[in-house]
Amino acid sequence: MTDPIRTLVLDDDFRVGQLHRSIVDERPGYLALEPVRTIAEARAAVRDLAPELLLADVYLPDGDGIALVREAGIDAIHISAADDPATVRRALRSGAHAYLIKPFERRALVGALDRYARYRNLLAGSRPLQQKDLDRALGILHGSAEQVSTSRSATEQLVLAALGDDEASAAEIGERVGISRATAQRHLAALAERDAVEVRLRYGATGRPEHRYTRTA
Repeated sequence: MTDPIRTLVLDDDFRVGQLHRSIVDERPGYLALEPVRTIAEARAAVRDLAPELLLADVYLPDGDGIALVREAGIDAIHISAADDPATVRRALRSGAHAYLIKPFERRALVGALDRYARYRNLLAGSRPLQQKDLDRALGILHGSAEQVSTSRSATEQLVLAALGDDEASAAEIGERVGISRATAQRHLAALAERDAVEVRLRYGATGRPEHRYTRTA
């Protein structure tokens, strides 16, 4: 069984930290740690709790969240009201996988977390990567992989109809529609990017977690 992604929220506003923690806790494949409010608390949590993903504000009472991410050497998403290009560039240069500008809609963080989980899944294991694997993982991480027109294609309509009110995998949808698993997965991924379907990870006894899809209510 694949372990959940241990995630630490760093925000000096207690209410905001708890809100972001609750969003993390709701996402399949994640384990939300108790939020911290200062750089010092974050350093201690990184040392003692070994988070794998840090959701970090930029300006904290006792220091700089971007410098912390660079120092800690773990994956990070910055969440900050800082909207100047220089700060954003510095955050991305220092290793952040994404940058969300406050205020934002809840689905923005949900989307970033879901993309990160899929990115992690694609780069899991020890087998050598082909360039196409890496390109796909990075495309998913940045929300640019397998984009299609916002108008639903005939195949997408068939995929949605086959999904109905059930939860299904790409392989199951492919069988129902009469297309390959890869084609079904491509269309489902495009639909997920547009919030037409939701994705969750189902963990089995062995192997990688399976992506399961449902229509968005």
